[in-house]
Amino acid sequence: MRKLNELVEFISGSPQFRITEVADEYASVFNYYSQTDLTDDLVGIISEGIENKQVRTYDEVSTLCENDVIFSLITGMATIIRRNHEGYLYTQNYVKLLPSNDIDSKFLVYLINENKMIKKQLIMGLQGSQVLKYTLKQLKELDIPKMPSIDKQRIIGQAYFNQLRLEALKHRAAKLKSTIILANLEEVIK
Repeated sequence: MRKLNELVEFISGSPQFRITEVADEYASVFNYYSQTDLTDDLVGIISEGIENKQVRTYDEVSTLCENDVIFSLITGMATIIRRNHEGYLYTQNYVKLLPSNDIDSKFLVYLINENKMIKKQLIMGLQGSQVLKYTLKQLKELDIPKMPSIDKQRIIGQAYFNQLRLEALKHRAAKLKSTIILANLEEVIK
């Protein structure tokens, strides 16, 4: 059995408390990548009305690129960065995963988010801990089950992301339908 660190390179995010904020208008401005952004990237739908926290700094910070794989040490969930979050700053609560040629990015996200064996390992690592947060060491040491060929990985990964998007769209449609019905009922009462 292989460990995740045999398939993936890890890049930790910028420690937030070490970023020196400045008022200088010539300094770069960065949006912080958030848990909402992660969920949006996973389902392919952008939440409306969300204001990301920003920082203006001259410091070197860890930023995201489109198609990067990111893992949240808070939730234990992974996703692939979409274009609208390119350039966002990611903090020490996230780890960028750089997959080798042996593993497809979308399949990697599917494996981390859905595989029962991996889920069990992640949960076991949290037991007895005061703060429920995953660690980089724990992530690196994950045992990876036997994997299908790279072609099958691509098919599984794409099907996973398509399913998540479909579920999100159905949920959004149901919410809109409910809003319309409630608005119509309100009109009947008047």
